[in-house]
Amino acid sequence: MRAGQGAVVVGVDIGNSTTEASVARVGDDGTVDYIGVALTYTTGVKGTVKNVDGVLKAVTWAAHDAGVTLGGLDVVLLNEATPVISGLAMETITETIITESTMIGHDPRTPGGRGLGVGVIVEFAELSETTGGEPVIALVPRGIDFEVAAAGIEEAVAAGVEVVAAILGNDDAVLVANRLSRRIPIIDEVSRVDAVPVGMLAAVEVAAPGQSIRTLSNAYGLATIFGLDADQTRVVSPVARALTGNRSAVVVRTPSGDVEDRAIPAGSLDLVGPHRVASIDVSRGAADIMAEVERVGPLTDVAGESGTNAGGMIANVRQSMADLSRHDLGDVKITDLLAIDTLVPQEVRGGVAGEVALENAVALAAMVRTRESGMQAVADAIAERLRSGGAERVSALVGGVEAEMAVRGALTTPGTDRPLVVLDMGGGSTDAAVIGRDGVIDAVHLAGAGDLVTKLIDTELGLDNLELAEEIKRCPLGKAESFFHIRLENGTAQFFDKPLPATAFARVVTLSHHGTDSGPAMNPIPTRHSLDRIREVRRTAKQRVFVVNALRALRRIAPAADLRRIGFVVLLGGCALDFEIPELIADAVAPYGIVCGTGNVRGTEGPRNAVASGLVQAYATDGARRA
Repeated sequence: MRAGQGAVVVGVDIGNSTTEASVARVGDDGTVDYIGVALTYTTGVKGTVKNVDGVLKAVTWAAHDAGVTLGGLDVVLLNEATPVISGLAMETITETIITESTMIGHDPRTPGGRGLGVGVIVEFAELSETTGGEPVIALVPRGIDFEVAAAGIEEAVAAGVEVVAAILGNDDAVLVANRLSRRIPIIDEVSRVDAVPVGMLAAVEVAAPGQSIRTLSNAYGLATIFGLDADQTRVVSPVARALTGNRSAVVVRTPSGDVEDRAIPAGSLDLVGPHRVASIDVSRGAADIMAEVERVGPLTDVAGESGTNAGGMIANVRQSMADLSRHDLGDVKITDLLAIDTLVPQEVRGGVAGEVALENAVALAAMVRTRESGMQAVADAIAERLRSGGAERVSALVGGVEAEMAVRGALTTPGTDRPLVVLDMGGGSTDAAVIGRDGVIDAVHLAGAGDLVTKLIDTELGLDNLELAEEIKRCPLGKAESFFHIRLENGTAQFFDKPLPATAFARVVTLSHHGTDSGPAMNPIPTRHSLDRIREVRRTAKQRVFVVNALRALRRIAPAADLRRIGFVVLLGGCALDFEIPELIADAVAPYGIVCGTGNVRGTEGPRNAVASGLVQAYATDGARRA
């Protein structure tokens, strides 16, 4: 630092997902003049030496934004943060099994005709030989042209055969239906049409466009069709549940088969607290798990039953942190756990055509912390890299505890005052810090944030595409109703001068702000779910993670656990930029009289740069400057 000229200081916040930098000139009298900022992705796990590349990139970009060279810097300040890693597990706790194809639900996307047909399944080649006058369902294998199929059904009907429905292997349901003189329900695209049992009683139902089936999705409807007693109705109820909301379905009954909806062992968790230890079975659900966490808490460690998904997840995150931080496994502790009940579409075992059932599952997020921080090693590595690059007089220091720095930065938001709570919602964890009127700061770190929301969206919608689930999480939705307009999720319409992409027509799309001047970028969602269903899954996932964790954090750090004694809540981090998370949290805390909103650090940076700015403030006001 040059005497009489102050210092050029860079505050650097290494987060779970992003690294932020803030450059300022700090005068000898403690005045601060912010002159540059930068944001980049974090390299490696937060708090490890692998962060160095991301830090150097952020420092270089911030210095360029400030108009100074790396050699013109005096001090690089890092946040003191214990490494945190979150792991996720989705543990299914029920399982629908169909043996011998007793009840086979099928959900094709392009049915033909309309109505309900109940009859015996007959091979297409044998239609003309069918006698007896009983209703039949034509089973048309792959390889038969739609015109041939329609002509064969028409000839059979003319000969007195009562054809009440059809099951097709090809994607021809609409084409066949258009060529029949009598409307019947037709199911197509049965992937394993050769496995559909012939000679068995079956029911095929197709609803009108925009509607869903009513009979086959009702357990009592199935009981009526197949003459089931109470015990049999209870057994087949999972099939009805699996078909709810579908436009079409086929159900086949064989007398020797069986259907069951059974619970499968999900493993147990051992929760360790400072005064007690408890064991909880994951299959009991999220409410019981979280109640036990609160009774044991604050958690000092968690162990999972070996040989289960839950146990594997616990072991993996613990081992990952030990490898990254070079600590012994005994020094790595799980300090928080978040459990969420969800429904996961799973393929029905024993089904014929890829049938799915919504099965109960528990999503788990665990947060691991090491016994000590490795930030000084990160600071030493940064100083060495800067010196080797020609910035010989730059020093790198651990400038302050992250929670305290976040509060300092958040207090620069216009309109805030003590007592104040900072909620920093990132990818893997939710961090909260409170500063009372006396200036005392307390902090808490909870498992579960943006990554868990993405996982919930991906699994509940059956996407198997985390990138698409992330886009659904971040972007509002619309549906292209014509080539020149879309219907937004709030019900309004947006019109365009140029035709929309053909891939977007009649599809639900995400509306990214990274579009062109003519409108937002549209990414079609390849799923049969409606816009309302996708929106419901997205908002529910955010409520079960962000809102739940926000309230958990506030209750832990509120004075005397009374939320009404909190004056202001400032939301920081990337999730605070989300288009609906701040609204959801504000609505949740409104009954307690809390002022809640997205932070605006220094009145210019929005919810970003709070910790980096707080590091500079601490350097200027706490006598941390070095001559």
